[in-house]
Amino acid sequence: MAIRKLLVANRGEIAVRIFRTCRELGIATVAVAAPDDAGSLHARSADETVEIASYLHSEEHIRAAKQAGADAIHPGYGFLSESAAFAEAVEAAGLVFVGPTPEALRAGGDKLAAKRVARAAGVPVLDEGDPADLGYPLLVKAAAGGGGRGMRIVRSAAELDTALGAARREAETAFGDGTVFCERFLERPRHVEIQLLGDGRGEAVALGERECSVQRPPPRSVRCSAPA
Repeated sequence: MAIRKLLVANRGEIAVRIFRTCRELGIATVAVAAPDDAGSLHARSADETVEIASYLHSEEHIRAAKQAGADAIHPGYGFLSESAAFAEAVEAAGLVFVGPTPEALRAGGDKLAAKRVARAAGVPVLDEGDPADLGYPLLVKAAAGGGGRGMRIVRSAAELDTALGAARREAETAFGDGTVFCERFLERPRHVEIQLLGDGRGEAVALGERECSVQRPPPRSVRCSAPA
């Protein structure tokens, strides 16, 4: 279906950029703003603004979209953008979710599931499994979430139990899921991303490589899920 009015369930520069693109495409825009954001740039950049209680409450974005007569919601990044439950709620409300399907979000949000998908597609990934088989150094990694949370480098068997316990606790606190696994560790990996864009009708394109290693100094828990 053609999108006539789009709500962006986000704030700041990402919302402003999406509004600018919508304006070029002739699509009406709706901003959402918490009470203390009413005068912010993103709220002033849209055709209309609806006040919401929180950027993290999916029901608030859906209510705002219905109130404004929007027919689609773009999640931007962060906040609810990687939430399969949010994507499902948007679709259940009869709105278009401008982003991956709930199934794709679930697969991508679980590192073990994502590795299975990658292997099935012939993409090389690092080995994971029993520490005794992997050897050291290895990386304890949370299956959920990202951002380096729930990760510990283990350089000897004597460090393993402590690292597993710490990673599980951090993952449970950060993501509500304490599932962790062990993966072969790369000492000096490169962080290279390839962004993909799909049209929802089976066509997809790769938008090129991005060398993210130069963005900032690598954290102490530097990690890599695929050899570069």
